[in-house]
Amino acid sequence: MAQAYAEAFTSRSAPLLEELLQYTVEQHPKAHMISGHWQGRLLQFISCMAKPRRILEIGTFSGYSALCLAEGLAQDGILHTIESRPQDAEMAQAFFNRSTLSAKIKLHVGDAHLLISELKESWDLVFLDADKVGYTAYLQAIWPNLKSNALVIADNVLFHGELLQPELKGKNPKALQQFNEMVRNLPDAEHVLLPVRDGLMLIRKK
Repeated sequence: MAQAYAEAFTSRSAPLLEELLQYTVEQHPKAHMISGHWQGRLLQFISCMAKPRRILEIGTFSGYSALCLAEGLAQDGILHTIESRPQDAEMAQAFFNRSTLSAKIKLHVGDAHLLISELKESWDLVFLDADKVGYTAYLQAIWPNLKSNALVIADNVLFHGELLQPELKGKNPKALQQFNEMVRNLPDAEHVLLPVRDGLMLIRKK
């Protein structure tokens, strides 16, 4: 109920994003994984304030969050997004090609654990939304290449509310609990967990 009210008082998305959201909901069996309007506008809002030159997204899915984040890129900015599933990458690329930001979005298909090391970049903003078991390793891999004051946004850190239960069951909740604990103990970071949709962890590297 609160989310519906919040969405009603959140700026509308661009027509291409609305089309992509509807298409994903209608065509993809795992449509619940999409960021959606409310969270998408928050990602866009943060990116527009940060004006990043280099964004890394781990987990493209159908491309919605990448298009939101790309709206805030600096004039010479580039967003690199990694997707392991070729079919999802194909869907995302089709919508990227129709965007005015297409030249600023570079889609990579494959294993993020391998591709991260091949991208010789220093990151201003990272959006982490891939396999939950890999979150800790992904953060460790990108941390040395984060600029001072860079922002990492990790999605699904409440995992359908399962992390609020007294006993964690399943590999994903246990992995996310490990990730959240690691973030809490990072000596060179500030962080805040937002209960937006499935939980967003914001981490700023000092």
